[in-house]
Amino acid sequence: MMHNNKFPPNRFYQGFALFVYRLMGWKIEGNLPNIPKYIIVVAHHTSNWDFVVGLMAKIILRLRLRFLGKHTLFKPPLGWLMRYWGGVPVKRDKSHNVVAQIVDFFDQHEECVIALAPEGTRSPVSSWKMGFYHMAKGADVPVVPIAFDFQARRLVISTPMTMADAEEQALHDLHSFFIKHPPKRPENAWYGPFDKRTNQS
Repeated sequence: MMHNNKFPPNRFYQGFALFVYRLMGWKIEGNLPNIPKYIIVVAHHTSNWDFVVGLMAKIILRLRLRFLGKHTLFKPPLGWLMRYWGGVPVKRDKSHNVVAQIVDFFDQHEECVIALAPEGTRSPVSSWKMGFYHMAKGADVPVVPIAFDFQARRLVISTPMTMADAEEQALHDLHSFFIKHPPKRPENAWYGPFDKRTNQS
């Protein structure tokens, strides 16, 4: 059964994106799962080039992707565009639980793919924001890791992972995949249990 997580084919947009990918020397490895709901975790996010690589891949794969946005950005007329582009409004003040909002969003939709960068910034970090883990557990959806491999110029799609295990095990499993794929600026990436900077005695 095919799910409605893909846009209809568009030769112009897909052709343009493929042209850009080939011009940059990039390729896509792996396949997106044919399941109705999941969360994409993209890492390591260290450069503005990540957006270009990710956007072209989204067009090539025809992926109907959703992203999180501050609720105030969804007022008309900008709000119409934000929703058309796949934006999901969330309230980020202390009185609202973002994880609970996304779990509710998954519950209200039969098909949904949301992408998150757990580093949350291109600058160096010493930990990940674990919202994706709690969202996946709460909504009972898998996580699909996607890596930016700038050394081999590959966007690598891994197989779905369930977040049923403890947070520490989930981090270990995810970083076991990501550590094999060097980002644009390796010094800005955090490697979880494999990060020498945060595991020195």
